[in-house]
Amino acid sequence: MSSVPSAYSYTSAAVPAWLDKGDNAWQMVAATLVGLQSIPGLVILYGGIVKKKWAINSAFMALYAFAAVVICWVSWAYKMAFGHKLLPFWGRAGAALGQDFLLMQAELPSTTHYYHGGKVVETEMAQPFYPMASMIWFQCVFAAITLILLAGSLLGRMNIKAWMLFVPLWLTFSYTVGAFSLWGGGFLFQWGVMDYSGGYVIHLSSGIAGFTAAYWVGPRLAKDRREFPPNNTLLMLAGAGLLWMGWAGFNGGDPYTANIDSSVAVLNTNVCAATSLLMWTCLDVIFFGKPSSIGAVQGMITGLVAITPAAGLVQGWAAIVMGVFSGSVPWFTMMILHKKWKPLQAVDDTLGVFHTHAVAGLLGGVLTGVFAQPTLSSIFLPVTNSRGAVYGGSGGMQVVKQLGGGFFIIGWNVVMTSIICVLVKLIVPLRMSEEELLVGDDAVHGEEAYALWGDGEKYDSTKHGFMSDDTQHKLNIPVGDSQLP
Repeated sequence: MSSVPSAYSYTSAAVPAWLDKGDNAWQMVAATLVGLQSIPGLVILYGGIVKKKWAINSAFMALYAFAAVVICWVSWAYKMAFGHKLLPFWGRAGAALGQDFLLMQAELPSTTHYYHGGKVVETEMAQPFYPMASMIWFQCVFAAITLILLAGSLLGRMNIKAWMLFVPLWLTFSYTVGAFSLWGGGFLFQWGVMDYSGGYVIHLSSGIAGFTAAYWVGPRLAKDRREFPPNNTLLMLAGAGLLWMGWAGFNGGDPYTANIDSSVAVLNTNVCAATSLLMWTCLDVIFFGKPSSIGAVQGMITGLVAITPAAGLVQGWAAIVMGVFSGSVPWFTMMILHKKWKPLQAVDDTLGVFHTHAVAGLLGGVLTGVFAQPTLSSIFLPVTNSRGAVYGGSGGMQVVKQLGGGFFIIGWNVVMTSIICVLVKLIVPLRMSEEELLVGDDAVHGEEAYALWGDGEKYDSTKHGFMSDDTQHKLNIPVGDSQLP
């Protein structure tokens, strides 16, 4: 009688009784989709949307951040965000590398919710049906994309060495606080603030921190601020497409299971993003006379950001309404308010991350408190009877909770990001040297995005060799004739 390998048995060391293979497969796929949003999604989006001389630097900032976060995450940061409580807003640091820990059933130990803060359990601890290894990786790619989104405010002038120091510090002292407070069982989680998949933890924090860091780093060269055309719009659109499609894992993976709420979240995500893109495009046509591909991408992003805190908590009609708001309110702050309000103009936020992530993230969080549907909320949230304002009852209080949670994330990120920037500045300059700012990638990395000769350079035989058409012309060798004796 043939034996079945233990990995394929219904119960074995490789397939424990608590493991749900479908949930585990979806969680790993969702994590991979979110990872692809960063690598290569935002790498090529950043590389395409910036001026040619900053393409390599912008893409590399994203690539470095992803790798640095992975190592910091498993070394100490995961448990600070999702481990045992140290403070009401912070978990206890520790490595997440041991075999026994990685193979045990996933759990978020601080997420047990007690009725009115007493001793009676209202909602049991979150304990998905897959191993800790899947949970750690899923949460890791969220942490990584937050730093990469933040980088969008700093492109075109931040010293790469300063960025290398900034990433682990900000992950440790800012991201983990928001993640634990809202997701890991901290005080905002226990209070009942709704953040389905990171409207506050990821987008509001990255937008506020990016804007704050941009203030401390300083602006780009005046010429770059005036003229910063995309070097490859098609590449930018390809990156945007990866970002949009990857959001299925971003929002669809956050129930920690492949359930019906996950399906609702994915559909709502796409409905809101499409509505927001169309709304932004229509406003561009109405006020500026023509649609813009960059504007369409901005509208897509604001829609994805705004629905993130609400994805599995609202009905389809509410997703459309949220899309209308996310395609218009950030449009107004970016295209109208920013040009008229000097405090916004004083800070050089390269890609407008403040508008696309901070404004859209806070907007989405507040609208979640308005539109959260009671039945959907009961499937996902630890506080029973949670609901949005339009459903009456305690719904009005939910808006207050959403505002309170948003203000905490804003305040913490302004203060902590400022402290980190000041500390980093004591070690290395935050801003590149004037020479590096003038030259760009070649001065910073010794590399250029496109291996094409030209761009107004003077011919240099030591650099370009003797095989170019220009060389043939200078040597009076007719094109097509052999250059060999």
